[in-house]
Amino acid sequence: MTPGDRLLAILSALDSPHRLRIIAALRAGGRNYVSRLAREIGISRPLLHLHLNKLEEAGLVTSQLELSQDGKALNYFEVADFQLEITPALIAERVQSLTQKTDK
Repeated sequence: MTPGDRLLAILSALDSPHRLRIIAALRAGGRNYVSRLAREIGISRPLLHLHLNKLEEAGLVTSQLELSQDGKALNYFEVADFQLEITPALIAERVQSLTQKTDK
């Protein structure tokens, strides 16, 4: 992924109140598995999965599949270490490496 495409993925991933709540919940409570996180945030597991996938693709959260003591597979998520500072200079630099072309 080019630096411009990465910036676009991050900005797109952060453009949702649900995804911001997910990051906040994971930061406050630490790593968590999908079912518990869905209950804490108050959204369905399928919707949570969609949002977690978007966050993971952008590199903002990571996941690790683990087996519980009773043999259930649990996918744990946690916030990745990231810092984002957006400046006009950064945008001007990153736009040069965008691979997505749009007519909008």
